[in-house]
Amino acid sequence: MSVQYGTWNLNGQPLGPGCHEKVSTLLAPYGPDSNEAYSESSVKILYRAFHTTKESRREIQPHISSSGAVITWDGRLDNRADLTSQLPDLVTVSSTDVAIIAAAYEKWGTNCFAKLIGDWALSIWQPVQRLLILAKDPIGTRHLYYSIDDNQVTWSTNLDVLVLFARRTFKICEEYIAGWFACLPAAHLTPYVGIYAVPPSSSVVLRLGQHIVSKYWDFDPSKTISYRTDAEYEDHFRSVFATAVRRRLRSDRPVLAELSGGMDSSSIVCMADTIIARGEAEAPRLDTISYYDDFDSDFNERPYFAKVEEKRGRTGYHINLGAQRETKESEVDSRNSFFFGFECDGLVASPNYKGAFWPKLLKHYAPYIRSQGYRVTLSGVAGENPTGGFVPTPRPELQDLLARARFFALVRQLNAWAVKMRTSRLLLLWQAIRGFFTYSLTFPGAPKYTGAAFWFHPSFVRRNRDAFYGYPSKVKLFGALPSFQNQLYLLNFERRLMAHYDLGSELLSEIRYPYLDRDLLEFSFAIPPEQIVGVGKRRFLMKRALVGIVPDELLNRKRRAAVTQKPERDTSTEWSSFEDIGPWVLSSSLDIVDQNLFLEALQKARGADAVPEDSLKRTMFLEFWLRHVVNKGVLTMPSMSRKRPGYSPLQTTTSWSGSPKSSAS
Repeated sequence: MSVQYGTWNLNGQPLGPGCHEKVSTLLAPYGPDSNEAYSESSVKILYRAFHTTKESRREIQPHISSSGAVITWDGRLDNRADLTSQLPDLVTVSSTDVAIIAAAYEKWGTNCFAKLIGDWALSIWQPVQRLLILAKDPIGTRHLYYSIDDNQVTWSTNLDVLVLFARRTFKICEEYIAGWFACLPAAHLTPYVGIYAVPPSSSVVLRLGQHIVSKYWDFDPSKTISYRTDAEYEDHFRSVFATAVRRRLRSDRPVLAELSGGMDSSSIVCMADTIIARGEAEAPRLDTISYYDDFDSDFNERPYFAKVEEKRGRTGYHINLGAQRETKESEVDSRNSFFFGFECDGLVASPNYKGAFWPKLLKHYAPYIRSQGYRVTLSGVAGENPTGGFVPTPRPELQDLLARARFFALVRQLNAWAVKMRTSRLLLLWQAIRGFFTYSLTFPGAPKYTGAAFWFHPSFVRRNRDAFYGYPSKVKLFGALPSFQNQLYLLNFERRLMAHYDLGSELLSEIRYPYLDRDLLEFSFAIPPEQIVGVGKRRFLMKRALVGIVPDELLNRKRRAAVTQKPERDTSTEWSSFEDIGPWVLSSSLDIVDQNLFLEALQKARGADAVPEDSLKRTMFLEFWLRHVVNKGVLTMPSMSRKRPGYSPLQTTTSWSGSPKSSAS
């Protein structure tokens, strides 16, 4: 989670003095362990380290390779031993990650990117060729942004500084906003036209007059794994899962794991304990953190994470969110939830600020991490896709059988699933066939905001229809198997999720995701879908493979259907921010919402009438975020005089202490 920032004047003019010192100061909270730089007349690259391994403490970055390439690396290299064995004359097992990367680039050029397993983002400056290369790992767990104009290229792992020091204003990216509303924006987008994110599994080549984005690697649909017995699949799963967890235990200090009580996080903790007990982990210790709500019986996982704590003989740190519900401070948080964090002096460059949506959790989580000195956190996010954690469906399996013309097996599985689901075989068959003709590839449970949010401008919805519907896709009959297409679609959702995550410096920790391990995903993509999801059985392979590792209470737990609770209305608290909107709606001036319909929805909510509240809250949050970035002077606004006589987008009414700083002041 180290940070980098670079500037290149394309016209060869020297960089002005002073700017990069300000950038370095703003990046200091994210990279507190070093302050290094590379500089020539028209190029300057900054690097600030956040050390998590013993090797990283010996790194000097930007790193100069033997050919003069300037390499800046933010990442964790998981296949160090494999690469050093292929580069025996250049590096050793004790070499730093960036030194191994430099040696790989010297030998294989950009072809080395496909060989790098881990979470990473890097930049390579070639001073002789006047060439810049940016690249990210196949999943996109690290951020890397870049901005291009006629005279300059700027890049950084931190979006805030890229926007603040652009010396220009930006138009809002409509597709990004539409994707943010409905589900998640595409991974290559940012909220600003002209600032891009390096796509996962891709590299970007930039030189004078040239901007090339290309994919260097992706999952192979022709790769298959077939065993004769279930036990062989179970052994292989245990092996790749253990490897995924062990790789993320590479740390020179204790590691913290989020333990929710669900199958994903519990399996990570139990497997990590097994690895540490064998002496195979670099981390000296694994601790856990859990949060629960005693007032919410439908989602209180405390009995289950307690079983994991009982098995490991250690109690972790607990945060009881329910205990804070009736406190006065909690009420203040609720009233200010729409603009939480926007009163800061700095810039909140994207509407993804975690503290705005989970202020109570952040209030306890962040201080605990800082006080204990944790720098690595293991997360169970993204476990559903490779392990079959979603509601079991026969569709991918049946579509595979149709695509392969295996009709006898199709009849057998139709019978089995029809009995299990208590439905007709014809209905299941029709659902499988229909998937080849309709947009059936959608993320399970993705909200359909377009059907509920009547206040959106129809033209805005039409222009960004795919983003609003979560980038749906049809299953193709030919080419990759339908189950592979389904897996890849769900992975692309996780890629968008990783691009969406934007933790502030107050929660400084390197988040690691074992379920996004490349080798684990390749395994899950290559095995038969009926191994991952049995007839009516979610996590079919995972539960069999982890017997004796994860407590039986979790393996045999009956998952009940998700319960959507209707929140209690409190018009004096939940919607007390209506007056803060003021007479005009900024998102209406951008043709995102219809002002009259939006204000009507707000009035209905205040009067306790039925409205799509989740979408309304997000619209409120977006409104205050837009006002925030306008006040910071980074957003280009359309001419307001013709649309809103007497209206200034910099005017905003706020209920927090003090007013936001305006670029007009």
